[in-house]
Amino acid sequence: MKSIKSFVLASLVMACTLPLITQSAHAGAESGIYLGAGFGDTNIKGPVDGSDLEFDSTGYKFLLGYNFGVIPLIDLAVEGAYVNMGEETVGGVKFEQTSLNAIGLAGLSFGPFGIFGKAGFASWDADSSFGGVTTSKSGVDPMYGLGLRLQLMSLTGRLEIEYYDQDQFDDVTMATFSLLYTF
Repeated sequence: MKSIKSFVLASLVMACTLPLITQSAHAGAESGIYLGAGFGDTNIKGPVDGSDLEFDSTGYKFLLGYNFGVIPLIDLAVEGAYVNMGEETVGGVKFEQTSLNAIGLAGLSFGPFGIFGKAGFASWDADSSFGGVTTSKSGVDPMYGLGLRLQLMSLTGRLEIEYYDQDQFDDVTMATFSLLYTF
């Protein structure tokens, strides 16, 4: 008799907690198309117009992506982005860089919180001018990133850092905060 009561009690506890466990297991990023925008700090170091310069400016980006919410606790997405890394004048050299990015994301979800890594390619264009002479450089190079996210229903906030592995410059990084809306 005691074992039947224990079995019934254990069954009731399981019946009450199982929906909570399965709900948190499926609490990854919301599936579907998302749009977003972000802004942040850009740092570019390297040779520009014959000088080794460092540019720090505020940049922005627009995002369009699709999140595949097919595996519990794991986030997978593809994303395209237009990135304007800002414009700055240092030592009489005016510099601006933009890029179009194609990115894959993979991450882990812990309820509304998540961590992710990203990798892809950036097709970039950098323009500099000094003394009325304008120089353009461009290329397609790999880019990588890491980030944190917080999702509340269809709205997601992301903090991330991206590294652009460009042959033309020594170091190109961008740290951003973005807001995304999933449809």
